[in-house]
Amino acid sequence: MPDLHKEVSDLEQKSATAARLFDIRRIIGGLFVVYGIIVTIAGISPSDEDLKKAQGVHINLWTGLAMLVLGLFFLVWMKLRPAQAPEPAPEDTTPAS
Repeated sequence: MPDLHKEVSDLEQKSATAARLFDIRRIIGGLFVVYGIIVTIAGISPSDEDLKKAQGVHINLWTGLAMLVLGLFFLVWMKLRPAQAPEPAPEDTTPAS
């Protein structure tokens, strides 16, 4: 019987690890940070034609910075409030009549 409890606790630990690993906030935050870096780099030195299209606004720079902020928000949120493993269902101990 102790082996069964050990196996159950090992599976619960693996489930908690998987819940943290595949947290959607990590995926969304990581993608926004990566794309934010790319768009920010593209927006640092726009061509005159690009500025003319955007009516003088450095749109790539501002969009890239906003994406970076949003991505960092998701990653910080994930660190401050980590995902919890789902609670196991309570066992039914009532006798059947």
